[in-house]
Order: sequence, then structure tokens, then C-alpha cells
Amino acid sequence: MSELIYGRQPVAEAQRGRRRVHRVWRAPDTPAAELERMVGSEDHQGVVAEVDPYPYVGGQQLLGKRDALIVVLDQIQDPRNLGAVCRSAEVAGADGVVIPDRRAASVTAATCKASAGAVEHLEIARVRNIADFLADAKKDGFWVWGADGTAESAPWQIDLTGQTVLVMGTEGKGLRPRVADSCDGLVAIPQNGRIESLNVSVAAAVLLFEAVRQRST
Repeated sequence: MSELIYGRQPVAEAQRGRRRVHRVWRAPDTPAAELERMVGSEDHQGVVAEVDPYPYVGGQQLLGKRDALIVVLDQIQDPRNLGAVCRSAEVAGADGVVIPDRRAASVTAATCKASAGAVEHLEIARVRNIADFLADAKKDGFWVWGADGTAESAPWQIDLTGQTVLVMGTEGKGLRPRVADSCDGLVAIPQNGRIESLNVSVAAAVLLFEAVRQRST
């Protein structure tokens, strides 16, 4: 069963990516109002495409990669936040992103748009249970670090080289207790401002590029 995506960059990346593009509609050949009706969004930028369903991978496929850097998202609800995290993960060269298969955002047209098409080149796994996935990762030699604003360690005080999983919690609530307990440790991004926390996609970008910095030195 096919689905629709929209936006110039997402459609262009889909044409370069793994899934088949069946048809593309472009303004002005197709009226902008019709494109908006098709996808339910004004953000189509004059381009809509019919594509195959998103090709998720299995969690074990990500764990089988050498010195992998993996991002795990614990019940992120907003598809735009998911897309923004995926964009940072792809640019940083992460090996994949893991999301739950229930009660969480999945790869939708809005996710594709927010990722600027990065999801077309990034492996994303859907797993039944995040805590169980983290337990499997640790058995396979990964170090698992969860983001928590109350933690005492900063990202640059821990080793993010080698097999690493970075775990980000849901918007406003953070990591669920069982997920936090499944981590080897927790890290916090130091903050000097007055608001409580960073957006999850920004926090993920900080952690990802700290890992990139450590791996390049």
C-alpha cells in the first residue's frame, strides 16, 4: 500500500533513496489547492509524491554494526520532533534510530518533511519494547547513555566512542523509569538559561555531535 509525502527536499531525497516513487505531482501542472487537499498541509511547496511504505529495519540489524552510534527515542509523540532528530542523526553519520512500535510517532509525511528527506537515507527500527532493546544492546557490548536534565555528568565527560546508544525521552516527561534504569548512566547538557530544558531534537543534536567530535579525535 503506497503513501504520500510532500515538499521539494523530501521528494528529491525519496527519489535518491531506498523506496520506490510511483508518481510525482507538481505545481502549476497540479493546482496548489489540490496538492493541499491531497496531503492535508499547506507545506507541500508545490510537490507531492506517491511512494512505497517506509522500509523499517529490525533492531538487531542496527546492533550488528561495528562501533555503531544509535539513537533511541522513548515514546516521542511529535512526528516533527522525530523528523528533526532523524535529520541530525543522518547528518552526524549515526547508524540508525530506534522507536517503539506503539504509543509513539512513526515515519509519516510530516516526519519526512521535518527531516528534510533524511529518513530516506537513515535506517530506522521499530521495536516492541525499548527497555528490552537496550538490554540486548548491552549484551552486544554497547554502552547505553540516557539524557536526563538532573544527571551529574556532561556529555564530554563520558566516552561516546565505540558502540554507543544515546537514549532520549519523550517531550516534557523525559525517560520512563524502566528505560532510565536500563541505561549504563545518565548525562545532562549544562544549561545557563532560565527555561527548563532543550527541545528533544536539539538535545539529540548536541549529544550526537559530541559523539562525532570524540570519534574524530
